[in-house]
Amino acid sequence: MQKDVEKKRGTLDKWMDFIERVGNALPDPVSLFIILAVIVVVLSAIFGSMGMSAVHPGTGKTITVVNLLTKDGFRQMYSKAVNNFASFAPLGMVLVCVIGAAAAEKSGFLVALMQRVMRGAKSWVVTFAILFVGINANVAGDAGFIVMPPLAAVIYMGIGRSPVLGMFVAFAGVAGGFCANMILGMSDALAYGFTEAAAKMIDPSYQQSMAVNWYFLIVSCITLTIGGTLLVEKFLVHRFPCTKEDLAKFDFDESSADLKPEQIKGLKWGLTALVIYLLVLVGMCVGADPLLADPKTHSIMSPKAPFMSGIILTVAFALLVVGAGYGFGSGKYKNDKDLFADIILGFKDMSSYILLCFFIAQFTSYFAWSNLGMVMAIKGAEVLKELNFTGAPLLIGLVFVSCIINLFIGSASAKWAILAPIFVPMLMIMGYDPAAAQVAYRIGDSITNPLSPLFYYTPVILGYLRRYAPDAGLGTVIANMIPYSVTFTVIWIIQLLVWLFLDLPLGPGGGIFLK
Repeated sequence: MQKDVEKKRGTLDKWMDFIERVGNALPDPVSLFIILAVIVVVLSAIFGSMGMSAVHPGTGKTITVVNLLTKDGFRQMYSKAVNNFASFAPLGMVLVCVIGAAAAEKSGFLVALMQRVMRGAKSWVVTFAILFVGINANVAGDAGFIVMPPLAAVIYMGIGRSPVLGMFVAFAGVAGGFCANMILGMSDALAYGFTEAAAKMIDPSYQQSMAVNWYFLIVSCITLTIGGTLLVEKFLVHRFPCTKEDLAKFDFDESSADLKPEQIKGLKWGLTALVIYLLVLVGMCVGADPLLADPKTHSIMSPKAPFMSGIILTVAFALLVVGAGYGFGSGKYKNDKDLFADIILGFKDMSSYILLCFFIAQFTSYFAWSNLGMVMAIKGAEVLKELNFTGAPLLIGLVFVSCIINLFIGSASAKWAILAPIFVPMLMIMGYDPAAAQVAYRIGDSITNPLSPLFYYTPVILGYLRRYAPDAGLGTVIANMIPYSVTFTVIWIIQLLVWLFLDLPLGPGGGIFLK
């Protein structure tokens, strides 16, 4: 078996192995973020003393690099360290989601469900389904980053494949295909808000809707899923050989495909509990003034609506309900203590991530306080503007500028707040629709997500990964994400060029060229 695997290894595998070795030779992620924080402080002192600054294109305000290597800077870093950690948004979302995810996983519900649903399914169908669901998971906000990787690991073990490969497939879909979706969500609303404001700098009457890229993004879901599936099945699956002995190490019995009566009963209880929960949820989302709606707009899809802002809690409760239902129905749980014991085990699995978040929170806070990210983004956008590109090179250039900036600034809204006032008016003057600028930005904002060590959810996937591969490091994640990012980049650029040359509508009210 091992010899067969070695024979299949080609140039791609050698490059990925090299990148993985180099990446894993880096210090532990905790040490890496300590080093990065120190580098930010030093750079802030250098550029701050030079008076480096840039003018924000949206507000007209001059943004100057702040020197943190001063008495005031030290006091700020020292006094706000605990607050930085406590207010680090991804940590809270992850821990809330773990409450439900741990119950669903530790109870045995996910394994039993996948054995029931995926039994006999062809491997490429499973891969296609994971990618498609992952790409569309942005409708649930950031919940997909937390739920999909461990779920995909279980699904892949259910078909006799490596859980590590399953995690990578899911993470690539959720992170690399983040902007694509079949259903409009909060990310569409946030992006369009900045686009419309920037467009009104040229045309005060401009007004469309958050659906201006919808047609393009729907097609993207299909093209990315097909491309990702071919990549996995033809080129990547052999990198992760998995035997029955390997599965046994993960406490997964591949031979138990036939569910026992108590497991079937547990599934019935779990799914019944889920249906009841969803009915209650629907009841809170309907009516003239729904309980989970924005009190001002009465819409549950508004970014300020409890339904949208609390989507992580909604997902966590759904997983908790099915996990508890399965556990009590199957007899695994005799009382509430058994349930909470499994949830505590889930938190233990995330202990290394919690430690890492303290240092990530310090790094991101220093980076924000120094204004280095803002100034770098504005300077990079100005460089592209000065190149005077037109047509395809201009749109592709915007894609790559967004890619590069995405490696340093995690917040999608913060990046577009900087870039939109530059590129939307510039493209409008050249005859391009604001929707074209927005779609180019959103492509670039997605494809480098899986490659950035600074991406909020890279430590999450690393924490999950170490359950099955204790020696995995950042190099492991980045090396295995490069093929997906390159594939998605090629697919999206080709798709963008097709839209450009055929002048196809990007969505309702949005096109490539101004009409």
